[in-house]
Amino acid sequence: MSEPHSAQKKPYVFDLKAGDYWFCTCGHSKEQPFCDGSHKGSGFTPLKFTLQEGRKVGLCGCKRSKNLPFCDGSHKEL
Repeated sequence: MSEPHSAQKKPYVFDLKAGDYWFCTCGHSKEQPFCDGSHKGSGFTPLKFTLQEGRKVGLCGCKRSKNLPFCDGSHKEL
C-alpha cells in the first residue's frame, strides 16, 4: 500500500489533554484518528505527537496533510 486510506474528508476535532498520542497514518484504524495497530504489515507506522498543554485540535482525516497529524485543508483537493 503506497497511499493511505482517507478515513474522512474533513478533520477530526477534539479537545485533547496534554500528553502523548499516536496518530493513525494508514487510515484503517477503527479508532480514528488514533492508531489501533491496523497498520501492521502495511508499511505505514503511527505518528507520535505530544501536546504540552491541553487544547482544541483538528486532526487530519484524509491522511494527506503536509502538517500531520494536524489538518491543513488538503482534503479539499481530493
